[in-house]
Amino acid sequence: MIKSDPKNPRGIVWLASYPKSGNTWLRIYLYQLMRIMGGHPRDENELNKLDRASGYETLLIGLFEQLLGRSVTAVSQPEVMKVRPRVHAAVAERIQGVALLKTHNLLGEIDGVPTVNPQVTAGAIYIVRDPRDVASSLATNMGSTIDQAIEVMGTSRFATPTLKEAVFEIWGSWSEHVESWTVAATPALLVVRYEDMLASPTETFTSIAHHLRQAATPAQVTEAIELSSFDRLKRQDQESPFRERSSPAQPFFVTGTAGGWRDRLTAAQADRIVAAHRTQMERFGYLD
Repeated sequence: MIKSDPKNPRGIVWLASYPKSGNTWLRIYLYQLMRIMGGHPRDENELNKLDRASGYETLLIGLFEQLLGRSVTAVSQPEVMKVRPRVHAAVAERIQGVALLKTHNLLGEIDGVPTVNPQVTAGAIYIVRDPRDVASSLATNMGSTIDQAIEVMGTSRFATPTLKEAVFEIWGSWSEHVESWTVAATPALLVVRYEDMLASPTETFTSIAHHLRQAATPAQVTEAIELSSFDRLKRQDQESPFRERSSPAQPFFVTGTAGGWRDRLTAAQADRIVAAHRTQMERFGYLD
């Protein structure tokens, strides 16, 4: 379970993953669960109202620029990195209770500065997904070829650029990312496989609620799962594009299946991924 005083819950719970691993699915589930448990009515365009339940660290432009005193595009990456822990502290201070914050940053230090401020962290949920399935979804999301996506996934310390609407993220390679978050076991961290979210949704999403110290009933969990199905999210993205799309022309939700890489990757592409990430893939049962 997360570290939290039940009488005065505080701190950030990180919703972490390598991109295209199910993070947004987790966020919409938590949004629906909290709405249901709070007795609040349904909203229109719920996909673009996720910030009512959770935020996305890279999009906290206002806080970054307030602490930088300048536009994020006018400073260097080390300058942005330097204020990151202060941004996290500000979030923890401003939110009454536990703050759910999405991140695609790997867990570690960049130039001596932590990507995640441990002083204000209450815990984390980390989602891992078969990198062969990640590759095809990432390619669509980036508007690139699958080969280019595989190259990105194999690039050590890979970082995105800082844009006017988003500060840079340090993804690292897929293996670096997964290992950084999962190598050290801790009760405050729950590691979830995307494939288990699909195959055993009731058990997996119930464990997520339990980890967050949410006393959700089985009926509430079931309803939240149904309202956060992949088909619903994909339809909502088509009707009103998700604001976190990397490109307005590219759909955010590509495929919600497990093992679909067999139809989308060539044998050579799949072999490249296995060769680059065998150790972590074996750890999570992707090569059985």
